[in-house]
Amino acid sequence: MNALPYYGPILLHGLIGAFILFCLLWLVQVIRKDAGVVDIGWTAGVGAMAVYAAVIGEGWLPRRILLGAMGGIWAARLVLYILKDRILCRREDSRYQRLRARWGKRANPWFFIFFTSQSLLVVLFALPFLAGAGKTAPGLTPSDALAAGIWLAAMGGEWLADYQLARFRRQPANAGKVCRRGLWNWSRHPNYFFEWLHWFAYVLLGIGAPGFALTLIGPAAMYLFLMKLTGIPHVERESLAKRGEAYREYQQTTSVLIPWPKKRKTA
Repeated sequence: MNALPYYGPILLHGLIGAFILFCLLWLVQVIRKDAGVVDIGWTAGVGAMAVYAAVIGEGWLPRRILLGAMGGIWAARLVLYILKDRILCRREDSRYQRLRARWGKRANPWFFIFFTSQSLLVVLFALPFLAGAGKTAPGLTPSDALAAGIWLAAMGGEWLADYQLARFRRQPANAGKVCRRGLWNWSRHPNYFFEWLHWFAYVLLGIGAPGFALTLIGPAAMYLFLMKLTGIPHVERESLAKRGEAYREYQQTTSVLIPWPKKRKTA
């Protein structure tokens, strides 16, 4: 893998910028007592890195414009969703409530470490954008067109999943029930599936570029985070606690991530 000369400045500037951003968000957390704002920082930071890579990259300009637009629009949509669905309309996420309770009076110093360490994740998820930004081959290729198609499908699918869940939750009669409408009848986490799928668009944009292997970090790291760390395990625990046997039956019959036909309920 041949590293291009602008990789270093992009990553260094991104790390510094992300650190400053998370320091500011930590101050917001101190005031609001809601650590959920950290999710805004991660998303906004990665989107900003995509745009930055597109601006100073050395690849073919139209491809860089496409890359920057894809990363920027993805981040803007997700930031607005997090603000509307979590920060402005709900109390602090239970993940952060547990951390606050565990750390007690030392919560703010520990949250400072937690927030600023997210700068490393911003840099990690910025790596997939570097190959596409440095791909010098002129002309849009079939893989570029396929990348744009996957990105559109992923953005549309994630928006639809979020809309279907929000519409279900708005109806008082559905309180405490499991959403099985639309995409949620095929997957327990269709929004996460399309979020994961979206990262393959940058893999396709980077085909044939120096540093192509960096693009594989996106879908691989996102799958790890969604399936094993902060995504699905947390949501599944919360859903079982709130919905009990109804959600357990949902687990037995419905795919965890990839939309798939229903399975027969096990005894």
